[in-house]
Amino acid sequence: MRNTWLSPRSSIWEYWTSVIVCLFWIQHCCGMPHVIRIGGIFEQTEGPVSLVSAEELAFKFAVNNINRNRTLLPNTTLTYDIQRINIYDSFEASRKACDQLSLGVVAIFGPSHSSSSNAVQSICNALEVPHVQVRWKHHPMDNRDTFYANLYPDYSSLSYAILDLVQFLKWKTATVVYDDSTGLIRLQELIMAPSRYNIRLKIRQLPLDSSDTRPLLKEMKRGREFRIIFDCSHEMAAQILKQAQTMGMLTEYYHYIFTTLDLMAVDLEPYRFCGVNMTGFRILNVDNPLVASIVEKWSVERQIPHKPESGLLEGIMTTDAALTYDAVHIVSVSYQHAPTMNVNSLQCHRHKPWRFGGRFMSFIKESHWEGLTGRLSFNKTTGLRTDFDLDIVSLKEEGLEKVGKWSASGGLNITEVPKRKGMNITASLTNRSLVVTTILEEPYVMLRKSDRALVGNDRFEGFCIDLLKELANILGFTYEIRLVPDGKYGSPDEKGQWNGMVRELMEQRADLAVAPFTITYTREKVVDFTKPFLNMGISILYRKPNTTNNGFFSFLNPMTPDIWVYILLAYLGVSCVLFVIARFSPYEWYDAHPCNPGSDVVENNFTLLNSFWFGVGSLMQQGSELMPKALSTRIIGGIWWFFTLIIISSYTANLAAFLTVERMDSPMDSADDIAKQTKIEYGVVKDGATMQFFKKSKVSTFEKMWAFMSSRPSTSLVKSIEDGIQRVLNSDYALLMESTTIDYITKRNCNLTQVGGLIDSKGYGIGTPMGSPYRDKITIAILSILEDGRLHMLKEKWWSLSGCLQEERREAGPMGIQNLGGIFIVLASGLVLSVFVALAEFLYKMRQTMERDQRSLCSAMVDEIRLSFTCERRVRHKAQPPAVGKTDAVINMHTYNDRRLPGKDNMSCNPGRTPVFP
Repeated sequence: MRNTWLSPRSSIWEYWTSVIVCLFWIQHCCGMPHVIRIGGIFEQTEGPVSLVSAEELAFKFAVNNINRNRTLLPNTTLTYDIQRINIYDSFEASRKACDQLSLGVVAIFGPSHSSSSNAVQSICNALEVPHVQVRWKHHPMDNRDTFYANLYPDYSSLSYAILDLVQFLKWKTATVVYDDSTGLIRLQELIMAPSRYNIRLKIRQLPLDSSDTRPLLKEMKRGREFRIIFDCSHEMAAQILKQAQTMGMLTEYYHYIFTTLDLMAVDLEPYRFCGVNMTGFRILNVDNPLVASIVEKWSVERQIPHKPESGLLEGIMTTDAALTYDAVHIVSVSYQHAPTMNVNSLQCHRHKPWRFGGRFMSFIKESHWEGLTGRLSFNKTTGLRTDFDLDIVSLKEEGLEKVGKWSASGGLNITEVPKRKGMNITASLTNRSLVVTTILEEPYVMLRKSDRALVGNDRFEGFCIDLLKELANILGFTYEIRLVPDGKYGSPDEKGQWNGMVRELMEQRADLAVAPFTITYTREKVVDFTKPFLNMGISILYRKPNTTNNGFFSFLNPMTPDIWVYILLAYLGVSCVLFVIARFSPYEWYDAHPCNPGSDVVENNFTLLNSFWFGVGSLMQQGSELMPKALSTRIIGGIWWFFTLIIISSYTANLAAFLTVERMDSPMDSADDIAKQTKIEYGVVKDGATMQFFKKSKVSTFEKMWAFMSSRPSTSLVKSIEDGIQRVLNSDYALLMESTTIDYITKRNCNLTQVGGLIDSKGYGIGTPMGSPYRDKITIAILSILEDGRLHMLKEKWWSLSGCLQEERREAGPMGIQNLGGIFIVLASGLVLSVFVALAEFLYKMRQTMERDQRSLCSAMVDEIRLSFTCERRVRHKAQPPAVGKTDAVINMHTYNDRRLPGKDNMSCNPGRTPVFP
């Protein structure tokens, strides 16, 4: 009875078993199986709590998405087998791989560490099962891993991307900091660049057993290494940035390039507004909306509390996770396009490979897929990913932004649109806090006098402080003023080490140096300067010399000795010319006896002594009884009177100035005078721009002066300007310094004065560290306040206050030929004119005489010249004309005319006679 009941039941069981077997067989014969399995081997961190790696989470996330979305594998369910191993345990990795192969997996993912990965790879090569990697791995040139595919970008291509970026940035020097020895392999193209490009590289390594990078950062800061390439993980990058911030190395002067593809996973919020230049690479294609949605979904599913001390953004999909996600998808796509394959259980000890493994590996290498990391394709020989795109990202105030793109085929393409340069110059300085180094020097920077304690920037006042306020108002930055510790401007020593404000700028302890900071060639080589805000030159500060005592002959001082000699020669020359012209001109002769009609004696008043007396009388502004009658002599008299008017007026005016002004008798008037003597000691401020000028000068005078100063540095060189002023006041010492400071000092100390002019020409500028992005902005602001007059108003504010203005006098000097030369030329011209006029008078008179006496012109001229220049007295006898009878009327007419001659009024004639005119 029991057997009867069991028999039908057994039949039913065997029936359904047969049906199921047939269905599986039909499915196997017609297409893909309903379930395929993949294996994943992942490392777990050692510690009290084992953390699941991001690759394992992405592995599960990808499988779940494929199973939920049936578009990729519509009739197949993807399952996985996950094994965890300890890091560096290659034996355990081999055992886990064998376990997964016995389950019939079509591919194995991981592990990531090289030793474990190599062990698994050898097993996969032996059993012909695809091995997929998502971490960087070095492959030798003779690599024979046929069943291998790596989604991580090829290291040689990455090295070219870094080199292209360095060339685009036009770096001439750079520091490469690597984490382990593999970094040198990854950066081999960059490291070999100095032999092919003009780049100087310095190679450094991060600490192996510590995350404290501050000693290394300090060394790089001391070496002024501002362009640094870090090859490390994003976790290490976060620690480096935190430590660099505490050391003041996240400023505008530094530029960092991180080779990690996970820079977006670092919390960069604290560094957005510090101005640091930070550039990195990203392979995650977040510009694709589909990729962005998957990344967002990943972040939502992984809501992990934020840990500020880590410096990382939790929940961000890293590159390894994205590559793992893409790896699962590329295997699924390859399996979908593959023909019918039978998945068998493989045993490591049997060494029997999977007969479909080679074909499936070929499908993986030939597959193409647009994944989270962009275009997926492999080299068919090596299985490496050599064709990929990288986003160039840079840190901005808004966060990490894409600024360009790099591809293996197209190279580097920077797509960032630079901000248009317009009137807004405050973009990069608004809300910045700058450190300003300065030095105390009147009137530029001084301590404010107050009855209460002052702190911060309120402690200072002066021209440079007001200038700094104007710049801050224009550019919108805040500042903190710090005095330079050693109280020096800055100069190099014998070893080339700088001090003072220059050193503060070179070591980035200050952003600006606002002071009377002279722009020099040597300083410009190590720091940057803005356009000069004040122009000046070197001059000599010396105490006012004693006034000169007036001597017995000080009345001669208004004119130089050569002028007095010229006046004497002019007097002698005019007197002699007047004498000759008066003798030569016939109109200067008159009848000596007008009452005697028969007298043939004529007279001339301008004898040689009378001519001299006429000149003296005119020169003394007293005149004389002698008056010229002829036009020629009147021209001489008039031009001499004009000459004496100018001479006497100029003498009188300058004499008044000489009598009212105290003249200073300075022992030196120029740099040449001071260089020729050794009695008066002179010097400069130590370690200042003036000292560097004399030290570097090739001019013989300045070389001689520097030899004098350097031979006695303890007495010639002063520590500060204040010390130099006291030396000038208390001893026979001259201080060489900037003219603007001398101008300020002499207006407030009436015992000091500026000697001579400017020795050179230079300017004061605002110093910035080399390569500072602030220099151009501040230069534009300086030009702005210079053009609208505000800078001039600031200078007037601090320089115009003077206690010596009422004592200021203009020193009078004697007049020389350059002042009075013109009047001598006028006098000479008048004398020449009078000679020509006298000749004309003489010829005219001779013509009349020739017609009257019926004589030839030559005989008349000879007789007249002989009578004029051969007589020894002032009288002569008239030349007798031919005898002609005269009537009484004619005689009476001549008598009347003679009475009208000048000087004849006192002569008495016969009053009974009256002239009879025909």
